[in-house]
Amino acid sequence: MGAAMLLTLTGPFLLKPKEGTAPARYDRRLVIITPHHDRIREEFGRAFATHWKKTTGQTVFMDWRVPGGTSEIAMLIKSEALASFQQLWQRKLGKPWTPAVAQACLSAKVAPGDATPEQQARQAYLASNAGTGMDLFFGGGAYDFEQQAKAGTLVPGDGVRTGLGALVKKHPEWFGEGGIPEKLSGEPFRDPQARWCGACLSTSGIVFNRDVLRRIGINEAPKAWADLADPRYYGQIALSDPGKSGSVTKALEMLIQEQMQKAVGLESAAGDGRRTEGQAVAAGWNEGLRLILRISANARYFTDFSTKIPLDVARGDAAAGMCIDFYGRSAEEDVRRADGTSRVGFVSPLGGTSISVDPIGMLRGAPDAELATAFMEFVLGDAGQKLWSFRLGEEGAPLRHALRRLPVRRDLHTPENTARMSDGREEPFERAKAFTYHPERTAAAFNAIRFLVRVMCVDSHDELHAAWKEIIDAGMPERAIAVMEDLTRVKYEAATGSISKVLASRDKAQETRLARELGDAFRSQFIRAGAVARGGL
Repeated sequence: MGAAMLLTLTGPFLLKPKEGTAPARYDRRLVIITPHHDRIREEFGRAFATHWKKTTGQTVFMDWRVPGGTSEIAMLIKSEALASFQQLWQRKLGKPWTPAVAQACLSAKVAPGDATPEQQARQAYLASNAGTGMDLFFGGGAYDFEQQAKAGTLVPGDGVRTGLGALVKKHPEWFGEGGIPEKLSGEPFRDPQARWCGACLSTSGIVFNRDVLRRIGINEAPKAWADLADPRYYGQIALSDPGKSGSVTKALEMLIQEQMQKAVGLESAAGDGRRTEGQAVAAGWNEGLRLILRISANARYFTDFSTKIPLDVARGDAAAGMCIDFYGRSAEEDVRRADGTSRVGFVSPLGGTSISVDPIGMLRGAPDAELATAFMEFVLGDAGQKLWSFRLGEEGAPLRHALRRLPVRRDLHTPENTARMSDGREEPFERAKAFTYHPERTAAAFNAIRFLVRVMCVDSHDELHAAWKEIIDAGMPERAIAVMEDLTRVKYEAATGSISKVLASRDKAQETRLARELGDAFRSQFIRAGAVARGGL
């Protein structure tokens, strides 16, 4: 509760607009919390304000709130929602505010009802208009939006005039297999209850610097996640802390899923029934973590800001890094030469990542639900979808920055439109066929992935990095590698079982104790691996 109280007290300050962009006079204000880059905020803010002025004659203030990545956003939404509901619970309903009530009101695990105070709190919250002071959550990953929808902080609106529910009825042609499917290759593209919807397509990939690659003796650009585990990349990989970014955790999940699919495919090809599919999935988990361990051992750092990765790669401070498509493609364009070549490149590993979405959704108690609905309609409409994707100079394109995203609506991927897109040759709906996301394999372990990478790789990075250097210098002795890559403590059964159970309990003391135990064990393990590489015990 101490952390929640601190966020409640500091939230209003952290949620202040990052830029002083308020017009001298405005008629309406739209408050959007987002992890989106300033280029996206600038282009969509300008375009929608212009559209609204032309349509209604009103001046709208685009009030962007940018507290950090999706993890920080989730904490602040929770903090503001709890503070708002506490006022309603105590003052209007006259009931005592307890830690159990605070835990229950935003918990999807608590069934609404009248039997217990916890059930009453959950029912009262879902029936309330207890808001966060913000209208929209815009940008992030489907997982983040699914969690907010389950908590109840995202809503479909009244289904008539406001919310995505109203837009589904107003524009049925935008939704469905011909527009925005509910799912594609296993990935959720929109909420069946209309609490959120993908606003554009998104993929994870590798941004790289061709000049640095040549300097470190690598002649071919990386094409697959496994390429980043090559010892020649030692000290040359830029990574972001998955604890700060849902998109980074998603990329790591895709890496693990790729290894699971390979293991299952090999087992099917063998046809001898030696392993069940579940055993093959567990083997793929171990191989995925092993690759993450080696890539992390190659890392220069783990940054809190995913925007730092493409910048460092473009400057030559790193050879490659993991990032989302927008960051990688923008970095390539920013340093493009007059002849069209660039020292920076970006690749989404074919068969190594799914095509997912970057969503938008309306928050419970939105101060201006009508304006929020209009913005969602603009983003999902033809004008917004072209703004994501069109090259500078094309009609309907951004004014200053090509946003290098692709439309989420399949009906807009026509030859006429793709010819005007910065990345029209990507054919995302075709690429999606090369990778099928299996949520039953890793979705329940999403937080476990984030947690394990933090304790194994981020918190223990100094020891891991040093051990890997000793191993490389010693000629890659197998015994030392085996010690470094011992994943017995975090195998698939533990990650989806006891570890996920601790994380789901939301008991911070228990989680901290587990992190300390695993962190200490892995640090000792890495130190021992370095000693083995040097010829010691």
